[in-house]
Formats: sequence, C-alpha cells, structure tokens
Amino acid sequence: MDLAIAMHKHAIYPPGHPLLDQAVDSVHASLTGLLFDRPALSIGVARRQLIIEGVATESSHPVLAELAGKLHRHHLGAVKFLSGLNRAELSDMLGVVGLEAQRGAQPLGFQPELMQSRWDHVKLFPLSYDRLQLLDEEDAADDETSRTRGGQAAQLWVGLARAAVASDIATRSDDDVIEPEAVARAIDDHGREQAYDQVIVGYLLQIAHEVRNDGSREHGRLQRRISKLVGSLQPQTLARLLEMGGDAVQRRRFVLDAAQGMTVHAVVELVRAAANAEGCTISHSLVRMLTKLATHAASDMSVRSRAADEEFREHVERLVGSWSLADPNPAAYSATLSQLSQASPSPTDDDAVSAQYACEPVRLISTALEIGTEGPRVWNAVETMLDQGAVGELLDLLDTAPHPANAVATGVWARILARDTLHQLLAAPRPDHTVIRRLVTRIGAQAASQVLETLVSCPEGGRQERLLSYLVQIGTPAAPAVAMQLPDATPELARELLVCLIKIAPPAPPPEVWLCREHPDPAVRREAVKFLLGYAAARETTMLASVSDPDERVAYCGIVAAAHGCPADTAAVIRRRIDADELTDGTVRAAGIRAVATQTDEETLTWLLRRTLVTGGIMRRTRLAPASPELLASLSALAAHWSADARAAVAISLARTSSSPSIRAAVHAR
Repeated sequence: MDLAIAMHKHAIYPPGHPLLDQAVDSVHASLTGLLFDRPALSIGVARRQLIIEGVATESSHPVLAELAGKLHRHHLGAVKFLSGLNRAELSDMLGVVGLEAQRGAQPLGFQPELMQSRWDHVKLFPLSYDRLQLLDEEDAADDETSRTRGGQAAQLWVGLARAAVASDIATRSDDDVIEPEAVARAIDDHGREQAYDQVIVGYLLQIAHEVRNDGSREHGRLQRRISKLVGSLQPQTLARLLEMGGDAVQRRRFVLDAAQGMTVHAVVELVRAAANAEGCTISHSLVRMLTKLATHAASDMSVRSRAADEEFREHVERLVGSWSLADPNPAAYSATLSQLSQASPSPTDDDAVSAQYACEPVRLISTALEIGTEGPRVWNAVETMLDQGAVGELLDLLDTAPHPANAVATGVWARILARDTLHQLLAAPRPDHTVIRRLVTRIGAQAASQVLETLVSCPEGGRQERLLSYLVQIGTPAAPAVAMQLPDATPELARELLVCLIKIAPPAPPPEVWLCREHPDPAVRREAVKFLLGYAAARETTMLASVSDPDERVAYCGIVAAAHGCPADTAAVIRRRIDADELTDGTVRAAGIRAVATQTDEETLTWLLRRTLVTGGIMRRTRLAPASPELLASLSALAAHWSADARAAVAISLARTSSSPSIRAAVHAR
C-alpha cells in the first residue's frame, strides 16, 4: 500500500514536493523492516494482480490493482528489492517508475540498460512483446499453431507466454515462441528465480479463474493451450509453482477452478502436484484410477463420455475439498514401509550402514534406556538424532528414563556434550531457547563459559538479554566465570554483567568487581557500587567512595544507602559536597541531607539549622529559608530527630505556621 501511494504521488507531484519526501520515507521504513531478516523481497506483476512472496493479491483491490496496472504498462514482470536499499536509490526508482508510460515516457521494459545499471539494490525484470502477435477473430479456430483470438483470453495467454519466454525470447523462432510446449520448456529451463515464478503463478491464477467462468470449456482455445502447458511441465516444476501460489486456501481454489476449466488430463497433473504441495498423500492406485477415468472422459464427445467428464470433475472437487486429513500413519512408520518396499541395498553400498539404523531412532533409544542395554545401534541412533537437530527429543528421553543413571543414559548425555551441542544452539540464527535452557540446567556451571563466549560476540538487544538470563539461571556457580569476563568487557557489556551478578548474588564480592568501582565509565561504576553495597563487609568503604564520586548518579547510590545508617566520615563528605555546590541536582541534595541527619550529633544539628533558618529584613527577624527540596528535607529531619531541642523548635514552629502546605506537611508528618 505504501509503495502504491508513493508511486501515485510521484506521478502527480513535481520533483522536490514535500509530500514526495513523506511518501519515500514511509516506503523506505517498510522495506527496511521487511529486509531486516531476508536478503530480498520479490514482487511479481500480473495485469491486475501482484504476487508478493508467492501470495497473489485480489484483482478487485483498487489500489493494488492500479499499482499492478502501472507496472504492467511499463512492461515490467517483476520488481526485486535487495537488502541494503538506501533512501536516495529508492526515491530515484520511484521517480522513474512513477511516470506513466503513455505520457511520452518510454516503458521501462524497453530500456534494459537503465534497469541493469542505474540501481544496485532495485532490480526490474522486463517482459517484452517482441515476436508475439494477436490474430483477428476470424482466423481459423481449430488450427493449433495459430495465435489466440483477441479479448481477455488472448491477453492472458500472451501475457503468460511473454512472461515465460522473456529471458530467452531472442533464441526462439516466431512459430515456436507462443506454443504451449515452448512456454513449458521455457518455464522448466528457467533458473529458480523467485520473481520469475511469481509472475507465472499470477497468470496461472487468473487463467484458471477465466477458463472456469468462460462458459466454453469444451471448445475454448485458452483451455486447450493452458491444459497442454500444464501437461508439458515437469512434475517438479509444477509442484514448485503451486508451492509459490500462496496459502492452502488459495492453492485449493486454483485447483478447483482448474478442475472445472481445464482438460481432464491436465487436472490429473494438477491434483498430483497439489497433493505434494499440500503435504498430503495420494496413493498410486488412486492416481491410476483417476488417469483411467480421465482417459475415458476424453475419449469422445458422446453422452456417456460427457457424463464421465462431469463425474470425473465432481470427484476431483470432492477430493481437493476434503484435504483436511493427513497421513494417519506415523512418519517413521511410513518411512519404514517405503524402505521395506524397495530393494535391499547391497553389502557394498555406501549407505548400507545408515539405512540399517535409520528406523525410528527415538523408539530404539527409548527401549535401550528402559532395558539398560547399549551398543552400536543405540549410539548410531543418538548420532542420527543429533544430526537431525532433535536435541529436545533426546532430552525428553533422558528426563523420562526409568533409570537415569545407567550406562545408556550416561552415554547419551556424553555424546550430546561431545557434539558441543550448546555452542551450536547458541550460535544458530534462530536459537531454540527452550532446549537451550534445558541444556544449561543440565550442564550447570560449565555452561557459563560457552554462554559468555557467545555473549561477547552478540550485538545488543533481545538476544543479549536471553544470554544473560541463562547466566542468571545457572545461579551462583556462574559468578566466577562472569566476574573473570569483566576486565576485558566493553563498558556496555560490563554494565550488563554487573547487573547479572547482582541477580546471582555470590556469597562474597569477586575481586574484579572492586576494580570496576574505579572504572572510567560512570555507568559501570554505578552498577559496581550497587553490587558492593549489598555486602556488609564492603558497605562502608563502598559508601565512602561512592559519595565522593564526581558523577552524581554514582554518588546518589551511596547517599541512598547512607539514609539507612551513615558513618561519620561519609556524612562529612556529603556535607562538604552540598556546601560546595558539587551536588547540583535537588533530589540528590535532599537525599544527602536526609542521610546526614542520621548522625544525631551537635555538628549535624548546627548544619541543618544553618540551612533551614535565615535572618534578614529591617527587623532582622529569623525566618525559614526559601522553599526547596533541601528545606523540606531539613525540616523533616529536625522534626524527626530534634523535636525536643529548643533551637530546632523555632524552625519547627515557623514551619507549622507557614502558608505553604508542603512545608507544614514536612513537620506534621513527623
């Protein structure tokens, strides 16, 4: 939708218009998100539809149909956006493609040099009508070598043909280029380019709908041509196109449309390919029976044959419409039956050993764990499951083993460790976090080094949080390995490791954390202070160092801790820094006053009164200092600790008669 709107705006607004910048930004933001985890995004172009990553849009959608028409008028069959697309390149592409071809601009499909060299991260795939032509309606209708008639059917067929042979049209003769067999060969021979497949799928979807609703199924030339095309395609090519055709609902709709519009032999091929794409099983006997029915239905045009044709299509519709039941047999059982039905491998076959042990490794290992018997078959089954990445299933077997300490269970676990399975799972593009957590729990402290190794090379973000959570899961045994990583870690990672250590809470602070208290990065010092303040043996020295720190956020950590018991030397540092205005934040200064007030001595009282009462005016009367967080903290401290002292009573009395509710509340709350 963003692309359609942006292209429309480039067609109606002049270059440099502010609305164009907004449109380009919107498209670029969308593409950046889509290309984050994929190398490219392909959009196939049909006359009224777009094929986006194999899914066809509705031809009735006004905005997307208009975008498809614009690209189609430029003789473009597909557009591919590659990872790394920048905004300037996208803006230039929209400005070029946004111009309508009929307004004097030459279609881009006729400018291959522009499409090949102008953009590095945008690829346009041209489609040419060279060597294709339409015949008049009065041309012979029964000549299979003649061109299709005008109208919708002709447009669809010619569009499909030129999409299929555009890449090598120069090598084909005029008589060969539009024939169904030639089109099928071009599709079979083409490399597996996703954008190319999407264009073909788009036309197949439209043609299947057209031949079903045309009303001339028996004599339609489009029906005969598309049926001959389907019959000429290689089975693997047809299956690939059906897989590209979108979700299961759209695929079934395509097959149902084809079942009512194409010839019976083409329908059989489509049913077989659709079954493979759906992952459903059709027995060879059923396929042979359908083929026999199709042959009978296509034998002649008698009344009996037409009835057979109708019955055949009805059975196909019921078959496709009921594809909700998968193969009821277990996959391993079906694989075993297929293997048994084939000839036994010769003793010299390289795959003889693996074929011997391929049958149901889960059942084999489960049996071995239960009876406590080991051997080559068991260990080969374990290796097979590890090769398949079935680590979670192996852990399930170990967790449910009746004798978890027998030789088989120990051997299975030893082979899991020997494969360095945890490291492989941690380095995977999409880690299985459930299995990783189970492995970390089983391995224990030894897993910490592998997690930390991955953490060092991992960028910041959600994945780093997952890795840190594994360290927390290991608990106290992981603390030495985490602490050893601190000296070589980046400031960002060191901060996260210190937070992790706070959650782990080892019995004593590691020596490496004391070094972090002097780290040049204030964020690292702050986390180190938070960690050390949790230990009674390190509390006073850490508190004194913290309140002396030049960074106020680090000092605030020590001041907050001092509010629960402030040593005299720490209180002296806080008073000095407040008097010297080294602590500029009002919240930090107020917290410092509350911390100092825990020292209920004469020096502290004098200091608080000096910050609370001032003398001024003509009468030289004593009054409260201007309202501030520091004044409120001082009054609260006086009311809490010196309410019976005559000198403090003056300040408390003035506060109780003050017109400020916050000042009155500071003393009344006490």
